[in-house]
Amino acid sequence: MIIKSYELENINLKKNKNFLFYGENQGYKNQIIEEKFKKHYKENTYYYEEGEILNNQNSFFNKVLSKSFFEDEKLIIVNRASDKIKDIIEELIEKKIDDLILILNANTLEKKSKIRSLFEKHRNTFSVPFYEDNDQTLSNIVNSFFKEKKIPISQQSINLIVRRARGDRQNIKNELEKVSSFIGNKNKIEIKDLLKLTNLAENYNVSELVDCCLSKNKKKTINILNENNYSLEDCILIIRTFLVKAKRLSKLNQQLLETKNLEATIAAFKPPIFWKDKEVVKDQIKNWSYKEARNLVFQINEVELLIKKHSYSSLNILSDFIIDKAKSINS
Repeated sequence: MIIKSYELENINLKKNKNFLFYGENQGYKNQIIEEKFKKHYKENTYYYEEGEILNNQNSFFNKVLSKSFFEDEKLIIVNRASDKIKDIIEELIEKKIDDLILILNANTLEKKSKIRSLFEKHRNTFSVPFYEDNDQTLSNIVNSFFKEKKIPISQQSINLIVRRARGDRQNIKNELEKVSSFIGNKNKIEIKDLLKLTNLAENYNVSELVDCCLSKNKKKTINILNENNYSLEDCILIIRTFLVKAKRLSKLNQQLLETKNLEATIAAFKPPIFWKDKEVVKDQIKNWSYKEARNLVFQINEVELLIKKHSYSSLNILSDFIIDKAKSINS
């Protein structure tokens, strides 16, 4: 069944259990999940990446089918869902599990998408598109924020914040949180302050995402992916940054084979590695052999071609790749 996002307010969660949220407006989806769903299942909310479920279906089914004396109902949220998971979800829906609320969180889905078709046609499921917020909606959010703070704000300043939100209220929320921290007890804010504060790159930048992945820090890598609303342009930037750092890692490993001295290898590397990055780079070298790093370079080139060829699913392709590479041997 297809419904509008505002119609979720009237949905009875005791009777309706299965939801597909799709579209680029991750901020609006997060808001709905927080206000409509999570507040009822604070202690019993579980997040999954699609890749985790595909790689270990038995573990997933054991978790969602298990009953506990300490749980009345569970809220399961599957991030970056796509057609790959359609058969698993269909099986889950057919089981009609009374104590389970399921939300699939997907990016843009084409009309011919199998998972979208499943949720649109099945009578016990809901398909909810989340389109980009228009400038008027975002302007109202910003205006309300400053009215609540009792701080005068010009339309020029409002427009600046809205432009940097890129149609997503999650970005607006992030920017306004930074503004709120900056304001403190002040009763005004200048546009020059907003220019410094409202910079999306200051959240979790691309370099940090790639560094966490190469350091095999899976948990933080997933956190960064979840807390950012990346676009197709961002995907290209991320994969290019990945390629540059992977090539550097390959060269470092090659030189280490010759010098047998990690400190000397890093110190002699050109272009120089800044002191603040040295510990991260050491960690990456320990996690990747020369052969693995060299193969990674070829794999990144292949992923870049896939992203360009399948732009509609570029974020899914990139996220799956990054999460897979962030796995340590023991994870």
